[in-house]
Parts: sequence; C-alpha cells; structure tokens
Amino acid sequence: MVGEMSKLLKAAKIVVIGGGTGTYSVLSGLKEYTRNITAVVSMTDSGGSAKKERDEWGLLPSSDIRKSLIALADVSKQNILLLRRLFQYRYNQGEGVTGMTFGNLFLVALTDLLGSQEKAIKKAGVILRIKGRVLPVTLDKVNLLARYTDGTTIIGEHFIDEPDHDGKLAITSLETRPKAMINPAVKEAILQSDIIIIGPGGFYTTIIANLVVKGVVDTIRKSQAKKIFILNLMTEYGQTFKFSASKFILELNKYFPTEHLDYVLMNNAPLPAKILKYYKEFQAEAVIDDFPTDTPFRVIRSDLLSNKVVRKEKGDKLKRSLLRHDSQKIAELCINVLGLI
Repeated sequence: MVGEMSKLLKAAKIVVIGGGTGTYSVLSGLKEYTRNITAVVSMTDSGGSAKKERDEWGLLPSSDIRKSLIALADVSKQNILLLRRLFQYRYNQGEGVTGMTFGNLFLVALTDLLGSQEKAIKKAGVILRIKGRVLPVTLDKVNLLARYTDGTTIIGEHFIDEPDHDGKLAITSLETRPKAMINPAVKEAILQSDIIIIGPGGFYTTIIANLVVKGVVDTIRKSQAKKIFILNLMTEYGQTFKFSASKFILELNKYFPTEHLDYVLMNNAPLPAKILKYYKEFQAEAVIDDFPTDTPFRVIRSDLLSNKVVRKEKGDKLKRSLLRHDSQKIAELCINVLGLI
C-alpha cells in the first residue's frame, strides 16, 4: 500500500503559486518527494534589485525566480548550502551593484547571452538540475496598484510592502497596471495539475499579485486539482495589519472564491516570545486562529514553524521576515492530508 501511495505521489502534478521565501520553503520540502513540481511566481516586484532590472535592463524582476530555482536545485545537501549562499550573495559594495544578488546578475547575463528571459530561466533550471520547473505567472511587464480605505492609491509593489503611508490602512482592491495576461505555460500547468498549493507569502504583494493576473483564477477554478492555501505566520504592517485567520480568508475570497479551496493549513505551534517582541516594533503579530466550525474547506492545524531564525544579509536594504515555515513539515503535511504516502 505504501509503495502504491509513493507511486501516486511521484505521478501527481503539483503547482505551487506564490513567490519569495514562502514559496522557497514549500518547494524545498516538496522536492524531496517528487520532481513533478511547477513553481508559478509573481512578477510585480519593484524594490531593491528589481528596480534596476526593470528600469535599466527592461526585464521582468527575477528575485522570486531565483529563489524558486535554488529551492528546486537537485544537488547534495552540502552543496545546496553553498549554492544557496552563492545565489543569495548580495553585493554590499561597488558602485552600481550594491544591493544586487549574484543570482539575479547570473539570470541577467544568461538572458543577454540567450536573447530571451524565458530561455534564460529554462536554461538556469537545466544548469541547476532543478526538480521541476519555474514559470513567471505572466510575461507582461506590470506594476501593482493598490487602493486603500481612505481613497489613497499606491503604485508599485515596493511601496505597498514598505509603506510611506499609514500601514494600518486596509487595502480595498489590488490590480496590475497595465492589465496582465496569464503565461500560456502557466495556464497549461494549472489545468493539468493534481494539486495546487497557494502561499504562504506577502499576502497582497506575492499571493494576490498572482491571482489578479487575468486568467489565473478562472484557470484554477476549472482545474480538477485539490487546492490548498497555507496561511501566513504573522500579520504585516502595510498589508495585513491586525488580520486574523478568518480575515485572511475573507480578503482572499474577494479575488478567489474560497469555496473552491479544499484545505487551509495553519501553524499552531507557539512563536518565540523574543521574536514576537521584535515583530511588535514593526506592528506585526502572530495570526490568531478564529476560524468558525463551519468552513467550506477543511482547516488543518499543525506545527509548521521552522526553528531557524533568519538573519539579514549585508547590503540588503529591504525588510525581511525572521520567522519562516518549515519546509519539511509543510511538505509532509500536504502529502499526508492528500493521502499520497
């Protein structure tokens, strides 16, 4: 029976939708079980090195692509640590490259050599021997536009994620400018998938940023795949200030009808008091579980917390989260919930 389930797992086509460190955690865990993974990543990053890629080279932002490529890289555990450090290496000196990562510059150079960013991403996957593939959710060059309860309009992922305005304000709507169309390869992957995992990550700037691309939600709805949403560990000033678990779902429902979800995964392990105190300085707190008993999806509560605390790198000018989901715990829970092992 275990052997049969293992075959089912290897045959199952998994699509992970998101970007950033949340998707990195999910992919890192899943690749230990299967190669049948497609990472669909957001293309609206506009801060840090993304600004340079957009403004100076006219390219799609590649930070989320880089992170997903490294997460899926098929190398020994010893080498993956060095490879990750290399591709995450951020220059902290040198005019014009401060704040850039080696991995992003690698992808820029590969694009120049091959004449196409799509070809560069695919070739990078071959070079890194990734277990699966990485696809931009759209090939269109766009920005995010957010509207807030006070009527304010903000353009640019970076200014939504790290606000100069009052970060307590709620976002009433999110869209891309100009309108973005789903990457045809992404559409095909979603329609053929058996499992779709959405999140975790920056709720509006990573998760909803994918869902507002025209064609994504309709394609997910048409897919016969089992659909899983992974809740964030923490709220975020500027995006999800004071959000509870049910508030996350209520907001998600504005963009993606949540009756189509099969499972919602939520961490129930206590978060370290010292780290919570640090987050409080940035007006962030642990997401409170206030789910009612009658949800259209099954809520799975489990210890999903990584015991590693992330430290900020030199040259990194952007805000980063310290707490992360544990890649192995997420993968095992997804697989067990779906009965694949």
